[in-house]
Amino acid sequence: MTTPSKPIRVLVVEDSPTCRELMVSVIQSAAGFQVVGTARDGAEAVRLTHRLRPDIIIMDVHMPVMNGYEAVNQIMAEVPRPIIMVTNSLAKNEHHLTFNALEAGALIILEKPALSDPVEKYEWFLSQMKTLAEVKVVRRWSKPAGSNHQSQPLAKTQAARRAAKSEKIRVVAIAASTGGPGALATVLKELPANFPVPVLIVQHVTYGFGQGLADWLGKKTRLQVRLARHGDELQAGEVLIAPDDYHMIVNGLGLVALHKETPYQGLRPAANYLFDSVARVYGATAVGIILTGMGNDGASGLQAMRRAGAHTIAQDRESCVVFGMPAVAIELDAAEEVQPLNCIASALLDWIERQ
Repeated sequence: MTTPSKPIRVLVVEDSPTCRELMVSVIQSAAGFQVVGTARDGAEAVRLTHRLRPDIIIMDVHMPVMNGYEAVNQIMAEVPRPIIMVTNSLAKNEHHLTFNALEAGALIILEKPALSDPVEKYEWFLSQMKTLAEVKVVRRWSKPAGSNHQSQPLAKTQAARRAAKSEKIRVVAIAASTGGPGALATVLKELPANFPVPVLIVQHVTYGFGQGLADWLGKKTRLQVRLARHGDELQAGEVLIAPDDYHMIVNGLGLVALHKETPYQGLRPAANYLFDSVARVYGATAVGIILTGMGNDGASGLQAMRRAGAHTIAQDRESCVVFGMPAVAIELDAAEEVQPLNCIASALLDWIERQ
């Protein structure tokens, strides 16, 4: 006789009684979940997290006494837990707090369930909770500078080809998912204002939050950050982010192209589309970087980039919020370097300067 698995213990943090009751109802009605507590503000959430030690926390952004960002910051410093930020507002001030919470250690932003939502949306919300409850969160995301790390060996044929060409790097392509906003901020803030290369980013984010991500990252870096537009020319020092629900690629003319081809494992934008196009168009004059995230998007694309002669970097296990995408890339031997998060920007700058 098999022993039934323990339910996922959930703490719901929401100041609106109506929203709180709905979320509790949705979670309690699903098999495998148990709401062990509710909080009306961030301060109460911190106290209950210490006492109840939930498996996962559902956290509102704007609350009295202590907002969601402040609560996440304190929880991740004292008693780390997987945290999902929920919001029903696309207001810029709420985006700022929400992305700050992601940088502090929350895993993802999701829209709050609504009474008018179809059953499928509730099921999707619960599936995200189930997956993220298994994430092993830590107080710190990166190892101290100078920590030991392993690097993948560089194939001799690629090294010889690069040495013969000595071509300058023309584009940097980055992929990220769960934990990505904070990781992207860490990398981009270390790049100088005169960074000589355009940067293209695919970050998996809940629909409707792409513009908020661009605005938030723009405050974290000296580079210009915006959502990509169809037909954009790549400009040195400009960061282009794939917009909601569009794959972003680079065409044969070196221009950004946006399209709605089949999602990759439910993802649109998907990093594999970007990386594959960069491999075709730029070959050895590109750098590919894969950061923290669930799943395997970007791994095969990074492999294509490496085979085309591009320099490729993966974030290491210890500094990842979720060691999924980088792990698969490393298994495929797609990454020449495996670096802690706080070393990736310097590794990128070193490589560009060397070229």
